Amino acid sequence: MGFIDKAKNAAEDAVGQVKEVVGDITGNDDLKAEGKKDQGVSGAKKVGENIKDKFTS
Repeated sequence: MGFIDKAKNAAEDAVGQVKEVVGDITGNDDLKAEGKKDQGVSGAKKVGENIKDKFTS
């Protein structure tokens, strides 16, 4: 994947972390769960990027 895709995934992970922390602080379990989900999606994309990079190197 390209640099832009990797940057988008990193941003998605960061947003997920912020959502999780804000949800934890405010007691909003839905926001906390959404943050964890966003991080999971970002992590899965990162694994896919790493696999693709291994095969294109």
